[in-house]
Parts: sequence; structure tokens; C-alpha cells
Amino acid sequence: MPLGQNEDMPDILYPAHEVQGLVMQANEAANFLKALGHDGRLTILCHLRSGPKSVTELENLLSSRQAVVSQQLARLRLEGLVSARREGQAIFYSILDPKVGETIALLARLFGPRG
Repeated sequence: MPLGQNEDMPDILYPAHEVQGLVMQANEAANFLKALGHDGRLTILCHLRSGPKSVTELENLLSSRQAVVSQQLARLRLEGLVSARREGQAIFYSILDPKVGETIALLARLFGPRG
């Protein structure tokens, strides 16, 4: 089987240079995936994909307490995936890292409704 070809996905070839690039950045990629690897954080990022949201909006969308939402947002900020801006009493969050949008789109294709 050619290098970069997966037995489970025979139609998809991964050029060796792309795979090698991932190998060189495996730690960074793993940290990125860990940040997205929590259902609460992933759900927040899905909601932020449509535009900035306040903490209160996210609480309502997630049906979750402010402390829980804030904890997940803090982790996403620490990882550099979202940014925050204050507007009066409210803090609005938005996606900062463009890889997030691409990853959410990929996950939606892989795990979204089958049509």
C-alpha cells in the first residue's frame, strides 16, 4: 500500500509531505485536539462559528451555569482559540484561531446528519 494511504479509506491519498508535516507538529496538533475534545468546549465553538456571543447568550444556548461556561471559555482563551472583548458589563467571545472554523466544518461533515 502506498505511503500515506489508509486501508480503511482507500480513495484518500495523503501526500507524504503533508503527513510528515503533521508528524513534526504532532504536539501542537494534539494540544489543539485536546482543547476541542470536551463536549462543552466543542459546543461553545460551534455556537461561536456563527459570530460573537456574550457569556449570557452561551449560558442560554448550552443550558448551563455561568461558572461552567466561564471555565470552558477560560480554557479556550488559554489555548488561543477564542478572544474576548468587553462591551459595558457584557463580555463577548469570538473565534480567534482560523483552524477552529475549518475543524468545526470537518466535524460537521463527519458527524452531522446523514442525508
